[in-house]
Amino acid sequence: MRPQVVAHRGASHELAEHTLGAYVAALDAGAEGLECDVRLTADGHLVCVHDRTLRRTAANPGLVSTMDLADLSELDFAAWKNPWSDLDDEAPDRDETLDGVLTLRRLLETVADYERRVEVAIETKHPTRFGGLVEKRLVEMLRDFGWTTPQAPVRVMSFSFTALQRVERLEPGIRLVQLVDKPSYWPMLRRIVGQDWLLGPGIELLREHPRTVASMGRTGRDLHVWTVNTESDLQLCLDAGVTAVISDRPGHIIDLLDNRDAAGQ
Repeated sequence: MRPQVVAHRGASHELAEHTLGAYVAALDAGAEGLECDVRLTADGHLVCVHDRTLRRTAANPGLVSTMDLADLSELDFAAWKNPWSDLDDEAPDRDETLDGVLTLRRLLETVADYERRVEVAIETKHPTRFGGLVEKRLVEMLRDFGWTTPQAPVRVMSFSFTALQRVERLEPGIRLVQLVDKPSYWPMLRRIVGQDWLLGPGIELLREHPRTVASMGRTGRDLHVWTVNTESDLQLCLDAGVTAVISDRPGHIIDLLDNRDAAGQ
């Protein structure tokens, strides 16, 4: 079975993560899903940002949780990816409307208006000063889109079991993915994860502890593996029967799968 290819923070190998430009590039490359991390601003907006601080992606020492959306909108979230572009005469002109802070609502609107079905995997980040308010605001937004059933093009992911429980209590129809990065967590998690929850092991877990991931697969749950960027890692996922691969290089992974299909593999 061919796995779904999900763009990790967009086409983040080539373009700045979590920018609209990175997501548009991923869609152009044929990505079937988009992955994002969400954090809550001080004035209650969900934005697509991975780190709690803005130092790495916006050259700012501030915390996402202490800044308003208007403050974030003044920052450049793309320059760090190619800091020498201004000196490169052959570099394409930047569209600054694609480089600023991206709200989750704008990303979901982009997906809703797209010409084909695209799924979104939304990871809530913890710990956070807002606690369960993050999941509450997220569920409210998904209700706005009518995306709270198992058939909706959205799933919520987290390393936090408690966070996923919150979502389940608020809207039991939303698909949930328990992320797992350490083999020692699985014996406990396997006893408590919801019957219909999916599992999201990291590629390092699959590489170094294949028996643990095989045990996850034997539960009958779909496996969504992150972050798959090479042919060898893709092969590990195919051998493990993974149903979705999350990649910084969605176009590259799609090409590899297309080549396999053409060769009848």
